[in-house]
Amino acid sequence: MRLDSTAEGVVVVTLNRPQRKNAFDADLISAMEEAFSTLHAQEHVRVVFVRGAGGMFSAGADLEWMRAAADRSEADNRDDAFQMAKMLKALWDIPALTVALVEGGAFGGGAGVAAACDLAIATADAKFSFSEVRLGLVPATISPYVVQAIGPRAARGLFATARTFDAAYAEKIGLVTEVVADAAELNKAMDRVIDHILSCAPGAVADSKRLVHDVYGHRIDHGLMDMTAHRIAAARVGEEGQEGVRAFLERRKPSWAQG
Repeated sequence: MRLDSTAEGVVVVTLNRPQRKNAFDADLISAMEEAFSTLHAQEHVRVVFVRGAGGMFSAGADLEWMRAAADRSEADNRDDAFQMAKMLKALWDIPALTVALVEGGAFGGGAGVAAACDLAIATADAKFSFSEVRLGLVPATISPYVVQAIGPRAARGLFATARTFDAAYAEKIGLVTEVVADAAELNKAMDRVIDHILSCAPGAVADSKRLVHDVYGHRIDHGLMDMTAHRIAAARVGEEGQEGVRAFLERRKPSWAQG
């Protein structure tokens, strides 16, 4: 795995096992979990991109790793699986915007990583599959993020059939948020996201992500209404809210805006 960052707060996490099509093994999962967890406390980070080296996002689980797992105990396999679960949760919990840049394909756990990001941008020729049932397995650790992204009905059908689908269908069901023509356009889309996010208040971005988590699936009652009223009131009197409104009224860029 490779981690690159800029002074502006742009971080790129690259799955760097191109000879294995960036398939997951214990070492890669551990490195990703450590990197994602470290980013939680980095206030200067504005956006985190996740991509694969060599024109491939991720082929899913490494076959050699899976072969070794078959000979281990259920308890050992549970420990291995929990490391994957921790890595995905660490990605999900990053306060900054997270974006998967998918080319080639995202299979199994690779598609799970894409689902755990806030946005996923894919090239038109990218392929996706939840192929676990072909091996007599289930897409367990990735399921919370995939179901959040595409809903239970689509998840049931794709999990149960293990069929391969293209980027257009992935966009249709919500696994992908944008489809671009090719790798060059993927890099242009990356630049567009950077331009957008550097104009946004970083604290407000993190708070908005938490807001979605706190309101999704809850009944709209007095308690929810009161909570949301408190959230916007706190934002209005907060440092970023004060600076943002003043900058708008004074027709200038706020302090966090770059470029």
